[in-house]
Amino acid sequence: MSDFVVLVDQNDLQIGTMPKLEAHEKGLLHRAFSIFIFNSKGEILMQQRALDKYHSAGLWSNTCCSHPAPNESNDAAATRRLKEEMGMICEMNSVFSFTYKAEFGNGLIEHEFDYVFFGESDTPPLINKEEANDYKYMTMSDLVIDIQNNSIYYTEWLKDCLDKVIEYKSK
Repeated sequence: MSDFVVLVDQNDLQIGTMPKLEAHEKGLLHRAFSIFIFNSKGEILMQQRALDKYHSAGLWSNTCCSHPAPNESNDAAATRRLKEEMGMICEMNSVFSFTYKAEFGNGLIEHEFDYVFFGESDTPPLINKEEANDYKYMTMSDLVIDIQNNSIYYTEWLKDCLDKVIEYKSK
């Protein structure tokens, strides 16, 4: 059931499951997670999404994003997807959550209850080309400036949560 997402209410209480594409077509709220891996210099590991993704293809985003499968914990899903997408294993902690909704030009809608994980690693990624086209490290200040100047090259969920990431990272 890895192609299924967990549908939730505004309090993150599970109300069902649905095929991932159908949930995105209907814009139904579902559980997700976003991973931010920082190196020892405090730079964020950025991922350029694969060029054939069904939405946000080729856009720059945080290290890894996905959805837990039904009956899978957020922690287990984050660990699994970081390994699958970026070829990395590192300790991560869930730091905060947020809800966002974004419509894409192709008729799909992301409506997610998103858990944000932080981790630290200096291990270079070994990207899965089906998931990520490229990667780079950026300082938080360079990322903020580039998003201000080149917003169209970044995913909506990254832009939505970046202020909170900066707030929590500075604690």
